[in-house]
Amino acid sequence: MNTFRTAALLVALVGLTAGPALAQTPPPPPPTQAPPTQQPPPKPTPPPVALPGAEPGYVETVTVVSATKAEQKLVDAPATMSVIGPRALEVAPSNNYADLLRAVPGVNVTQLSARDINITSRAATSSLATSQLAILDGRTLYQDFFGFVMWDFMPSNTNEIKQIEIIRGPASAVWGANALSGVINVITKTPREMEGTSLLMGAGSFGKEYCGPNPLVGGPCVVTNKGVRNGSLIYGNITHAQVINDKWAYKLSVGTYQSDAFARPTGLIRGNTTGTPYPTYKNTGTSQPKVDLRVDYDGTEGQRWSFSGGHAGTDGIMHSGIGPFDIKQGTKFSYGKINYSKGALRIQAFMNALNGDATNLVAVDTAGAPVTLDFNTKTFDLELSNTKAIAGKHVLTYGGNLRYNQFDLSLATLENQRKEGGIYLQDEIFMGDSVRLVLGARVDKFTSIENPVVSPRAALLLKPTEKSTIRLSYNRAFRAPSAINNNLNTIVTNAIPLGLFNPAFGATVFRVPTAAVGNPDLKEERMDAFELGYSASLVDNRVIVSAAYYYTKLTDEIFFTQTGEYGPLSPPPGWPAVLNPAWAALYTGLATGKPTRFPTEFTYLNLGEVKQQGVELGVDAALAPTTSAYVNYSYQKDPDPNFALSELNLAPNNRFSMGMNYSSPRVFGSASLSYAGEAFWQDVLDARYTGTTPAQTTINASFGVKWSGGKYITTLKTVNLTNRQVLQHVFADVSRRQVMAELRVNLTK
Repeated sequence: MNTFRTAALLVALVGLTAGPALAQTPPPPPPTQAPPTQQPPPKPTPPPVALPGAEPGYVETVTVVSATKAEQKLVDAPATMSVIGPRALEVAPSNNYADLLRAVPGVNVTQLSARDINITSRAATSSLATSQLAILDGRTLYQDFFGFVMWDFMPSNTNEIKQIEIIRGPASAVWGANALSGVINVITKTPREMEGTSLLMGAGSFGKEYCGPNPLVGGPCVVTNKGVRNGSLIYGNITHAQVINDKWAYKLSVGTYQSDAFARPTGLIRGNTTGTPYPTYKNTGTSQPKVDLRVDYDGTEGQRWSFSGGHAGTDGIMHSGIGPFDIKQGTKFSYGKINYSKGALRIQAFMNALNGDATNLVAVDTAGAPVTLDFNTKTFDLELSNTKAIAGKHVLTYGGNLRYNQFDLSLATLENQRKEGGIYLQDEIFMGDSVRLVLGARVDKFTSIENPVVSPRAALLLKPTEKSTIRLSYNRAFRAPSAINNNLNTIVTNAIPLGLFNPAFGATVFRVPTAAVGNPDLKEERMDAFELGYSASLVDNRVIVSAAYYYTKLTDEIFFTQTGEYGPLSPPPGWPAVLNPAWAALYTGLATGKPTRFPTEFTYLNLGEVKQQGVELGVDAALAPTTSAYVNYSYQKDPDPNFALSELNLAPNNRFSMGMNYSSPRVFGSASLSYAGEAFWQDVLDARYTGTTPAQTTINASFGVKWSGGKYITTLKTVNLTNRQVLQHVFADVSRRQVMAELRVNLTK
């Protein structure tokens, strides 16, 4: 990491963007969604919802848009949702999105490397998690070509974020494909809400490694870099927002995040009976520069335009079913977006472009060269939505989108474009002061799927009192096969030194080939979800209680799975006939003491049905105007498939989080604890690399001070305070303590 270069860049940015102090004017109401032009029927007053670090008055009424794409109170949403607000972000002990979302009930998070984050609601996550949709100001970050989210391209400065809305459960009824297990919608502040110039600088280091009895793996030491220097990270951002006049405003944000590599585990893979050691390869960190520009125009008669664009870079490790890929420096992501709104009408168009290359660190081809992935993809999307009140008892929300993808993929050359589109309609029916019924459906058509896909939704909202709600709901969602799922075409090999069996072969290495191919006949994954939920506001609106029970049935889930293996009497093509007895001995275990099996092919298959169920409980309490606390518990029963359970990752059965936040005009801070039970992983390479991760408890904390009336803010942040060795996936890097010192400067105060 070139620390000096990064620091010099930040100083230069300050000089370029710092200007005279701007007058601090109260921001106008946020333009996320204006009220419909027709007034909806009267609604019962919803219970206020406490937010961590709430202002005096103890509570805030939270408004969300993710559940229906129309603005509504959180308590009225026809889906189970959580919201992380600006106060919680201010006192958070980490800027890492994995750490921010880990405390949300029902959400499973894994960080496999310094840059590789995967998130899934109400099911086990995985490498390249594909079922969770991520949205940034209405623009998807889901990468259609591989079907995963690159969290690298979220804002580097959490101060830019107004709130993060998390739908815990299927949401295809309005969001369409890939909102299978949920949606994470990040909404940033407008230029008017951020008027001024602010600077963020932070640096940190990782906890020291040690050797000793190893709870993670079978060997004496868990990491490969014992005795080597600790890792470090550095990040920074400068944001300038200016209100030019009553029509125009803009915001420019430039930032960077750089981290050294985490440690790699060594020894034998935990929970695996094959005696397979962790593969050794050169691990890497990540470097993520970003620049974003947004220009807003407020027209007459409530018309609003927003123009935004940006560019970001990334590099580092991305784990996959055929092993880890090292995304090379120079990989870049660009986007452009236009929004128009008037009242509840919203029209949006955006373009995402991702271009780069990656080299596999484990898998090699028949010539012994690393498998490479070159990717150049573009996504174009046009969307419209609107909300109208009809006949005093109905609120209709409707819309649709058209999407076009271009692919240029070295590992999947058979498809270079994909078209899709969908329309949806939802009716919120007011059946009285205490009863509401939400009915809706969406229809999507993909060029890669034979038939249209229908995603219905139904929710009954009962309000026994003004401040409590019971919700019974049904949702169906789907995930479309990605271009890689349909068209992957490569060969990976395992090397066998023939001299081990016959000295006459000397140093000759035979490479056992395994085909990794796509499946053009895949169906979409479908999830049917039933839920019973409850929320209530107690103790003068100072305590919010929530509970949910869910039951889901996932049909035709797409798995990357082994479809054959070389038998004891059927060695791979080219194997020396004279060594056929040695091959049989290798297969049976006579040669090594343990059977060694080599797959002939991996491909993507739709496999049967998987039933899951779980319970989520949560309490948020405002203890004082400056202090809030939360506690939540999630139980996920092991899935019930109608095929081999070994084909599935198994999420922790029990997850528990608790924390306390404090925020006053001068000092602020937080302390939190998270627990996750044992988990099982089988989604990287073949059965030799399956294994378990132990139960894990992490403690995080932060402490900050505001100086000169808030012009300067210093914060000390700590993740994994006790420096425990945390392995979040059996193939993941080892996470240790991270201590970060941070300075925020509001240059216009």
